[in-house]
Amino acid sequence: MRTALRPGDAGKIIALHGLVYADEHGFDHTFEAYIAEPLAHFITRNSPRERIWIADRRGDVAGSIALVDEGRGAGQLRWFILDRDARGKGLGATLLENLIAFAAEQRYERIMLWTLDILPAALRLYTGRGFVPKEERASRLWGRDLTEMRFELELA
Repeated sequence: MRTALRPGDAGKIIALHGLVYADEHGFDHTFEAYIAEPLAHFITRNSPRERIWIADRRGDVAGSIALVDEGRGAGQLRWFILDRDARGKGLGATLLENLIAFAAEQRYERIMLWTLDILPAALRLYTGRGFVPKEERASRLWGRDLTEMRFELELA
């Protein structure tokens, strides 16, 4: 696991999202733009209060998670993904724990995230770490009808 981006990492994170979500959930190509634009802003800001973790497998990106400063004391969890071969080994839990610890260290009051009801493993991971559902909304996104869910974790 590393926190420094290398040349090519952003493209790999975008591609990983595009390929995984197309293959597993039928998302169209517009999902990659949804990932790419805020990721580019995150990279160019280079804020010390924000961080990305890369699950590195022999120099390749096997997954990622990031914390982005949303203002008003909130950090947003973004770009949480693992390729198929990296799942089921506790790596997702480790990435999430690192993010929560960093958010506390940076004195965020809470962490929020948006996810989808079609991701049961992610939902279990979030609720198992104390995230609480706060909002749901039906949406037409990335070529599908989906239910978006917003979760929050209050930090002490």
